Amino acid sequence: MTDMTGKFFWYELMTSDPQAALTFYGDVVGWTSKPFGDALNGGTYHVLSGSAGEMGGVMAIPAEARDCGMTPWWGGYIGSADVDRDAERLVAAGGTLMRAPEDIPDVGRFAVMRDPGGAVFMLLKGSSPDAMAAPTPMATGHVGWHELYSGDFDADLAFYTGALGWAKGDAMDMGDMGSYQLVSQSGGSDFASMSGGIMPRPKEMPMPAWLFYFTVGDIDAAVDRVTAGGGTILNGPMEVPGGAWIIQASDPQGAMFALVGSKDAA
Repeated sequence: MTDMTGKFFWYELMTSDPQAALTFYGDVVGWTSKPFGDALNGGTYHVLSGSAGEMGGVMAIPAEARDCGMTPWWGGYIGSADVDRDAERLVAAGGTLMRAPEDIPDVGRFAVMRDPGGAVFMLLKGSSPDAMAAPTPMATGHVGWHELYSGDFDADLAFYTGALGWAKGDAMDMGDMGSYQLVSQSGGSDFASMSGGIMPRPKEMPMPAWLFYFTVGDIDAAVDRVTAGGGTILNGPMEVPGGAWIIQASDPQGAMFALVGSKDAA
């Protein structure tokens, strides 16, 4: 089993229409799902599984969050050995505590954080003593890349590499868009260890946010499934270093997501 402390390991969609989202992503990404107890808003929580096991969930936007203007979005959970202590430590490093640590029955203890630039993520310590097994790289239906559209590039880079212990890889010059800094959540510095990137928030992004790239097979076939299901392609397909192909898209309820795959030979 892999220690997920300091790493993204669970991904959650809060949406206005959970059933429609389950149908859409089940077709686009290939996830299977099953209900799990009651979500915090009293509705059913659906656990998602990719080819290597459980990786996330789907739930309705809680009423209080909806009343405050929350729209559908994907959030990520970072593993914590002590949520209360880590929340205090991350606040001292420049983060903001958005929701104080609390317990979820039969799940674990969590807190909602915001990095110095304004992007939101969650901390979670599961109630099970067993650690999750990390999926193999580019396992279908799992997250193959993590990308931060940063509201404060220098502060966020220092936050994640300092307080969370991530390692820096190469930085790529994107011209007017600034620098794209590769990062490794596992601490490795070689290209194979890189699990994501941090870049300044482009003007097209309404707010700082993490974007998660779900792994599919042929990217062109995935594009067809996105549009057939009522989603919108925002960018791509585009080839990236290493030979993979990516798209950014929004689902029918408006949540932004991304896919990473390949170009299958004809």
